[in-house]
Parts: sequence; C-alpha cells; structure tokens
Amino acid sequence: MVQKAELGMMTSSDKILEVLEFTIKYLDGCISALKGGYENAFSDNVWHVAAQLEYALFMLSLNLGNGHTASSVKLNPEPKGLPIDQTMLKVKELVNAAQSFLEAGDLVNAYRNAYLARHYIFKVQESLVKKKHKAVKREK
Repeated sequence: MVQKAELGMMTSSDKILEVLEFTIKYLDGCISALKGGYENAFSDNVWHVAAQLEYALFMLSLNLGNGHTASSVKLNPEPKGLPIDQTMLKVKELVNAAQSFLEAGDLVNAYRNAYLARHYIFKVQESLVKKKHKAVKREK
C-alpha cells in the first residue's frame, strides 16, 4: 500500500506533526549541546526550535480558523529562576503534549501547548541575547 506522504497527500495535521518532530530533534540537540558545554550549538538549536514552533503555531492557527483567537489561549507563565536545562525539558514536555493533543484531534490544546513552549523558548532566547550583550560589554 502506498502511503499518503509518498503521494504528496499529507494532511495539515500530518504536516504539523512533522514540524513538531523536527522541533523535538532540535530540542534534543539543545539538551546535548547544553550538557556538553557547546554554547554555539546550543544557541543555534534554540533558534531552530523557535522557528519550528512559530511554523507549527502558524499552521495550527490556519486550521483553527477565524473563530479562534490566540488571546483565548495566551498564558504567559514567568519562568524566571528556572535553570535553562529545566526550561528546555519543560519545552520538550510541552511539545510532546502538543503532539499528543494534535494526534487526538484537539487543536486548541495542541495550540496552547505549542504556544507555551514558544513562550519558554523566547525566554531562553532573551537570556542568550543578554548573556552575549554582557560578554561584548566586557570585551570593550
């Protein structure tokens, strides 16, 4: 039997699941780089995770349609004080939950979890930018 993907007939949910799979791969890269002390690799993977999450959220919002408002799921917890390694594990947990909800057909909760994961990644990106800015200031 020929699979749908081979025929170019992936559903939008299949495409979103594929994006979330790539997100998990980049998250695994983040975690490995963090454990190994590879700051540049960690930073690169964080940016890829953010891009994948943005794309997944875009695709989910298209599937949810006009009746859905992003503000209805905007929850912005403050991960201040949460170590980066724990933050990355939280992001992975949220992406896994988004996948599970999507597989179950629950687009709203898939969106909510992907949105929260993106929020945490933004906080990691902010901390990386601040760290880089401080390093540049010290060099001057």
